[in-house]
Amino acid sequence: MAKQQHSAGWVASQKRWLLAFLVMLSVSTLIAFFIRAAFDSCDRNLDVVGKRVPLGSPIGTSPSPLRFMKSKLVLLVSHELSLSGGPLLLMELAFLLRSVGTEVCWVTIQRPVHTDEVTYSLENKMLDRGVQVLSEKGQEATNIALKADLIVLNTAVAGKWMELDATLKENVPHLLPKVLWWIHEMRGHYFKLDYVKHLPAVAGSMIDSHVTAEYWKNRTRERLGIKMPETFVVHLGNSKELMEVAEDTVAKRVLREHVRESLGVRSEDLLFAIINSVSRGKGQDLFLRSFYESLRLVQEKKLQLPKMHAVVVGSDMTSHTKFESELRNFVKMKKIQDRVHFVNKTLTVAPYLAAIDVLVQNSQARGECFGRITIEAMAFQLPVLVMNLPFDICLVILQVILFCIAAANLVLK
Repeated sequence: MAKQQHSAGWVASQKRWLLAFLVMLSVSTLIAFFIRAAFDSCDRNLDVVGKRVPLGSPIGTSPSPLRFMKSKLVLLVSHELSLSGGPLLLMELAFLLRSVGTEVCWVTIQRPVHTDEVTYSLENKMLDRGVQVLSEKGQEATNIALKADLIVLNTAVAGKWMELDATLKENVPHLLPKVLWWIHEMRGHYFKLDYVKHLPAVAGSMIDSHVTAEYWKNRTRERLGIKMPETFVVHLGNSKELMEVAEDTVAKRVLREHVRESLGVRSEDLLFAIINSVSRGKGQDLFLRSFYESLRLVQEKKLQLPKMHAVVVGSDMTSHTKFESELRNFVKMKKIQDRVHFVNKTLTVAPYLAAIDVLVQNSQARGECFGRITIEAMAFQLPVLVMNLPFDICLVILQVILFCIAAANLVLK
């Protein structure tokens, strides 16, 4: 009986500790937001007298809300290591924790047998910042997991990591009370017991939005008959590096000129972009079809518009998927190769946000959540076209936008 009480007390202590971590993570995001708001106000006032405030200087003087994590051991588990949103968010968390003296270890579940260029680059980036990169299986990973103060499982499928190794599997009951499960997805195929059977027993889950959290709560109860653990909504934020560029007028102008020159786009041209990993669920096909129909519309109506271009950022130049081949064939068939540009996946989106005029963020299916690229574009004060609509309605909306641009041009003339 005493042992059970001790165990229950330890679990309660773990949950209180986890709550503190999540609150501090949220506070750190809020502090960055309010400091940036203050910067915006200062910049507007000082522009009149031609002065500038050094970017980021007050941020460095504020103690990090995560400083209580100093000397703690944290294990981060990612389903993959790529240039997609989930792994990059987890890497940023790793660097935030390292900045306050946390010992951070990283495990990638689906690591390629032969290290590719992206994996090599990202692993070295972490090693340079003091993050230890471990094999997904073996005694070392098990020992770190057992000693860790906190384990973060990133994405819905990361729970399968605890089933990969026999030793890990034996120790699952000891690991679950210190697991924070960070979930980003909403697609239906993630709601399988194979993926999330341990979800009710973890210390807590962290989800990016209230809508996603409510969806997970209802779907796990109705479809799987399991109950979500205590869930915390922590909204995504922008990185300090991106915000420094977004707030630097000179840097944005230099990047804009450089990227446009590399694409063959003039300064007066109108550049639309979709920035996502190229895959069928992200809607690049819908984007290109709408863009082509818009070009036809401009020609038919003889609208006085700047020359329009579209850029698809998120391609894979080393191995084109079937879907990407379809996109490129569409561009070739419609003879718009001079207007559509494909750019490889990149860790740095700031140059492209500085170069474009409109971001199109498609959400044509339930599984495509509110992407982080949307708030990154907002930081650059870009108009963002976000929709969850059939193709015909998308086209109508885009036509209205083009008519507004044409009208604005006429007024300016």
